[in-house]
Amino acid sequence: MSDNVGLSTPRGSGTSGYVQRSLAHMKPRDYGAPYPKDLDSLRHKQRQPDKGILDHNRKREVEVKVFELRDKLEEEEVDEDEIESQCDELRKKLLAEMNSGKQSSGPRKHFKEHQVHEMADAKIKESERLRKALKISSNYEEGSHWRKQEERLRSGLEKGEEEGKD
Repeated sequence: MSDNVGLSTPRGSGTSGYVQRSLAHMKPRDYGAPYPKDLDSLRHKQRQPDKGILDHNRKREVEVKVFELRDKLEEEEVDEDEIESQCDELRKKLLAEMNSGKQSSGPRKHFKEHQVHEMADAKIKESERLRKALKISSNYEEGSHWRKQEERLRSGLEKGEEEGKD
């Protein structure tokens, strides 16, 4: 044995005496090294969705509907020129609806795990609706009420001290 580590003799222990390092041991971290010191940077920042990806997914949904129409018409053995004209017509109609911003205000849409940009966009819209419903200004800063109240108390104390000197 090297450096008096392990068993002095493997006899009777049921092991070969081979010493392994402990994989359960965790090294101590640099205390807070990767984390910022100022509290402002620790505030929650809402994930902004990528507009390009959202636009691409909407266009993809349009093309899926157009392809479904094309498939249906081909099964009905409609003429190729008629298929093209109906597909173009549907594509223009769906793109116009998409660009006009018509959105169904139906039940809440359930997203799949990989739809992170759609979830972020929906969360931003939900937060905006909530902010408007509660009549919170768009430039509201968290904790501003307490700062204003503190300033009023200080100014009141300063006025009280000035009147006491007179």
